[in-house]
Amino acid sequence: MQFGYFDNENREYVITNPKTPAPWANYLGSPEYGALISNNAGGYSFAKSGANGRILRYVFNNFDQPGRYIYIRDNDSKDYWSASWQPVGKSLDTYKSECHHGISYTKIMADYSDIHTEALYYVPLNKTYEVWNLKVTNNGSEKRNLTLTGYAEFTNNSNYEQDQVNLQYSLFISRTSFVENRIRQTVHGNLDVLGAGETVDDKRPTDRIFGLAGADVSSYCGDKEVFIGRCNGYGNPDGVVNGDLGNALSYNENSCGALSTVVELMPGETKNIAFILGLKENDEAEAIMNSYTDPADVCEKELAELKTYWGEKFSHFQVQTPSKEFDSMINTWHAYNCFMTFIWSRAASFIYCGLRNGYGYRDTVQDIQGIIHLAPEMAADKIRFMLSAQVANGGGLPLVKFTHNAGHEDTPDDASYVKETGHPAYRADDALWLFPTIYKYVTETGNLAFMDEVIPYANKDEGTVYDHLKRAIDFSMKHLGRHGMPAGLYADWNDCLRLGKDGESSFVALQFYYAMTILRKFAEYKNDSEYISYLDKSQKDLWNVIQNLCWNEDRFIRGFTEKGEVIGKRTDPEANMWLNPQSWAVISGFASKAQAEAAMENVYTQLNTAFGAVLMDPPYHAHAFDGALAVIYNQGVKENAGIFSQSQGWLILAEALLGHGNRAFEYYMENSPAAQNDKAEVRKLEPYCYGQFTEGKASPHFGRSHVHWLTGTASTVMVGSVEGILGMRPDFYGLRIAPSIPAEWDGFTVEKDFRGKHLHIEVKNPGHAESGFKCMEINGQTIFNNYVKDEWLMSNGDNIITLYMS
Repeated sequence: MQFGYFDNENREYVITNPKTPAPWANYLGSPEYGALISNNAGGYSFAKSGANGRILRYVFNNFDQPGRYIYIRDNDSKDYWSASWQPVGKSLDTYKSECHHGISYTKIMADYSDIHTEALYYVPLNKTYEVWNLKVTNNGSEKRNLTLTGYAEFTNNSNYEQDQVNLQYSLFISRTSFVENRIRQTVHGNLDVLGAGETVDDKRPTDRIFGLAGADVSSYCGDKEVFIGRCNGYGNPDGVVNGDLGNALSYNENSCGALSTVVELMPGETKNIAFILGLKENDEAEAIMNSYTDPADVCEKELAELKTYWGEKFSHFQVQTPSKEFDSMINTWHAYNCFMTFIWSRAASFIYCGLRNGYGYRDTVQDIQGIIHLAPEMAADKIRFMLSAQVANGGGLPLVKFTHNAGHEDTPDDASYVKETGHPAYRADDALWLFPTIYKYVTETGNLAFMDEVIPYANKDEGTVYDHLKRAIDFSMKHLGRHGMPAGLYADWNDCLRLGKDGESSFVALQFYYAMTILRKFAEYKNDSEYISYLDKSQKDLWNVIQNLCWNEDRFIRGFTEKGEVIGKRTDPEANMWLNPQSWAVISGFASKAQAEAAMENVYTQLNTAFGAVLMDPPYHAHAFDGALAVIYNQGVKENAGIFSQSQGWLILAEALLGHGNRAFEYYMENSPAAQNDKAEVRKLEPYCYGQFTEGKASPHFGRSHVHWLTGTASTVMVGSVEGILGMRPDFYGLRIAPSIPAEWDGFTVEKDFRGKHLHIEVKNPGHAESGFKCMEINGQTIFNNYVKDEWLMSNGDNIITLYMS
């Protein structure tokens, strides 16, 4: 069943049926001001931190309430409805709704009782407040007398948890007032005598505003209970039912911002107003409100600025293939998903409540990979930041605080860090993700000088990027288990797989092997012969260990516990086949051709399903070892044989590297949101963004997906798609084009910006091959190779490249 469609020309997903299986969300804003909004206007806002900057209240795991609600009341008939289908929820027989989720904006259009409304929600570019622009048009033949009301439910405390739980405190620190055209909420207002920089128990006054521009305020309310009524809800609030908000304010109550205006509309007439919401002091609020005296012109201009900004980002890489699903995702929605994950890590969604007040190391370093080909300088800045969160011993801080102060941070070796963050120890894989991420950045940009940039460590000292990578190798070398593979420490990528501090993970061992391969390339560039010898010996030793201990007839095992137990043997009654060691044996370059083919065939026959490959099989139930925390989940869910979506990206890349274009694309389509647009009642999540996992074949809800938007899936599948399927594989000195595509494709085209030059790449596949090439033309010159040297490319104009597949 479909609930909407992709409008690729306008870069929108259009929801035509508002009764979606779950709230289908969009992200608005920037790192300074974030906002989530659903197709029924549910959601919340925050300044910088979802944990400590929360502005709007949202009740998680409930019914997508409250939100950014705009109500329309006919003052003659006393009928009322909302500009989004919910919260009033009129019958869809008479109420028509479309939600257009765009890139950084959402427009909800509704028609009811001859009144057409368009509610546009966005955060202006480089601003730290949000706008709800409402256009109301009378499509009837009679004059209409309407009351338009906007409602924003403030938190009483900027910390989400304090607002929801610590009511003996949070209910008694907030008050509201009405100033000219806006509700002003002040938290800790009794501290207004404090001087600049002064606090009491780290607290000082905070102001939020909810204002109305483009019309006069007819009534207002700052008290949630007065607005809604004791026995009413968001669908029938007293203030809307009665047509008057009562001019009530709050003092020790739940605060809100509600503003009404009365308008008369002649037939065909349109009224344009705007509600403004933000965390603003009174003087700044007044200036902002004054800038929206003519909302129509201002909002149109600001929307155009947002479209231009994001259009420029996406223009750096655009594809045209025979798959409309692939194109919709890669060109727009997958790219936007990558940017949102890059910006917000796993901090705030409708599932992540925002309480993790910082960046997960491994998460963020992986997320960077998804945007390198679109915004390399943004990627470089975040790489620098994450390198500054690397400890001088080479390990990564498991959680990097939003207030991170490089050179002065505590580490997991300090009790204070553990107490503040809740992270008791280093993880085996954190710093190893730096290697593929930095390599992708350097090769995409050709910025080899980046290796010599000096960046501080988290706790002390500083070093070049090259030194940071060498210390990451050193960290793993100093934390080896009994067999000589990297020790499990607190966890590897799989947080539900605790092999023990001295246990060993084959997945991390393969990452480590790959890290040495990458660092050797940099060492060669720097003519660091002594270190090359060290890497060669260390990698050979590691190769011998993995080859002798981890290859189990037709698969790679998952690792060893501290007790020496082998995890993932083919004869184990449960969890005898694991996905990640198989794909990473290929990605790392470790596996022989025979091993790679056997392991990947086993993935396909034992792990693959119609919705992607499960993480392992069979699920844990009666035979879990002590560290197999996945057993706490129902079978077929999350790490217990669920289809963990991030792993699908590695699987796509591995198959593509083997030249298996049919299978790489099959895996892509199985897990692609757009490919499941007509299965929305099964998938439930948005058909335009990735989820963390899909319930596997052992679940009665096989195919249902969970945990939307902020998942490492965005970056890994982007890499699998761009480097794997499309075959865009840069190195230090140029670009290798090595597609692995479905044999049925006649070819595809790519528009790509590369090192300041524009490439128009056309791949032709007349023989319907899955991979391989015959020859390539570069600006009219034929070469019998698939490698584009940097010096062959023109700086001005398009570079025309045509690759002929074999």
